[in-house]
Amino acid sequence: MPATPDSQPSIARHYHERTKYDPDTIAAKSQPLDWNQQPVPFKDYKLGTSVDLKPYLTDEFDPTDATHQAWRRLSRLFLCSYGLTVKMVTMSGEPIYFRSAPSAGGLYPAELYLISRGTPLLPAGLYNYQPRSHSLLHFWDSEVWSGLQDACLWHSALQQTQMALVTTAVFFRSAWRYQARAYRRIFLDTGHLLGNIELACALNDYRPHLIGGFVDEAVNQLMYLNSDEEGATAVIPLADLLDVQQNLPIAATALPSKTHSDYPKISEGDLLGYLHQATQIHPEPAPPIKRVLIGPSRPVQPEPIAPPAEPVPDKYNFPFCLKVSTVSEAIQWGDRLADLETTMLKRRSTRAYSGADLTLDELRALLDFTYQPQHYIDQSFDRQPDYFDLSLIETFVAVSGVDGLEEGCYYYAPNAEELRQIRFKNFRRELHYLCLGQDLGRDAAAVVFHTADLERAIARYGDRVYRYLHMDAGHLGQRLNLGAIRLGLGVSGIAGFFDDSVNEVLGIPADEAVLYITTLGRPK
Repeated sequence: MPATPDSQPSIARHYHERTKYDPDTIAAKSQPLDWNQQPVPFKDYKLGTSVDLKPYLTDEFDPTDATHQAWRRLSRLFLCSYGLTVKMVTMSGEPIYFRSAPSAGGLYPAELYLISRGTPLLPAGLYNYQPRSHSLLHFWDSEVWSGLQDACLWHSALQQTQMALVTTAVFFRSAWRYQARAYRRIFLDTGHLLGNIELACALNDYRPHLIGGFVDEAVNQLMYLNSDEEGATAVIPLADLLDVQQNLPIAATALPSKTHSDYPKISEGDLLGYLHQATQIHPEPAPPIKRVLIGPSRPVQPEPIAPPAEPVPDKYNFPFCLKVSTVSEAIQWGDRLADLETTMLKRRSTRAYSGADLTLDELRALLDFTYQPQHYIDQSFDRQPDYFDLSLIETFVAVSGVDGLEEGCYYYAPNAEELRQIRFKNFRRELHYLCLGQDLGRDAAAVVFHTADLERAIARYGDRVYRYLHMDAGHLGQRLNLGAIRLGLGVSGIAGFFDDSVNEVLGIPADEAVLYITTLGRPK
């Protein structure tokens, strides 16, 4: 709820305001990087059994061998979700690795785990995905599934499934470079990974069921995480679509946390950690969750605040504005989505644009692939992939060079499938400034902005919504990434920008907090 004169804003709102980039203060807040403390973006275990996934990447196998086929599906799922795609060597001889999911600064704060209930492939226990060796490290071999169910408040997706992915964040990997603002980037990067997991599952006959509402410390303890350094961010049960019993109905993904407006003065160095603690769900959930018991001790999933069943009306419908349909032919991804896998593995963030125009049909196709998944059911995509709550996300597009579309800023109305013009201007110079002087903003043909009304979002889900918003924005951004690469276009996400200036320059309503920017254009 909005702060009154006698109260503070919620901790999520406070964090957002404190971590805004401002042209008058950004230089003073910047700190030199301590290269002696540069984090390693991989996790090592001293003990455990390695399960090699590399042999199953080859196409040379007997298609009637069900065991090999099952391993192949799992191997390709991890490769496309978070596998290494390129190794480069710096002038100092140090290797740099790039992965199938993008990450701000190449820091890769996310870790990816698998929990097995006990399957013919994987004994019960905990596994960490090791990208450098493309293997699973089995570091705990006890039955832990019931503990996961408890931690996830007996979410229905865990009743029939046999495996679940868990994403976590190693906070210092991003905070080393981006200080307090790193929390935003961590969850945008996690959203990129969730976008990859969604599509990699479509390639390999799994259906991921996203769970964002869980007792944080219970999951952290289950995974043997040091919660001061690493915390769980999402749990994703995997329904095997080749097993009829695992074809599950869609369930709610998000639960609220408390809203904290009573907090002390927080130093800059403690801001990220304080927000993460404040956005946790604790064993006794806060209202409006209703806890229901079956028998003497087993709780079912609390009653969530679910997104509306029907589409929420498009938020902005400006009178007398130019309206341009975005109805498009679906992007074709080839037989069994083979082109999608190739695209996921060759994806790179564009470093420079030529400044040349896109076509209106290209922009339409990108918006269609990103926001209209129901158009892709014939290509084996999930027509309703899991997000936390897309009704809270708004999209604006600044058009500088799209052949067939007037320059200016547009609101994208996903239900009406149209762009609605709200400002009439070429914004190249302003976009260059807004994006902290990055040429990507100036030379892009179109720049997509994801925003959210923070007060409305916090009123719905409490402070935890700050995680949900950024993961959903990153998920949408990853679909834009892959769609653009498939069309031979350039694409690059930007999480560093002058927050308030975006609203002022583009005419975006002041109550829309800018979450993420994706630039689109022709690569140089």
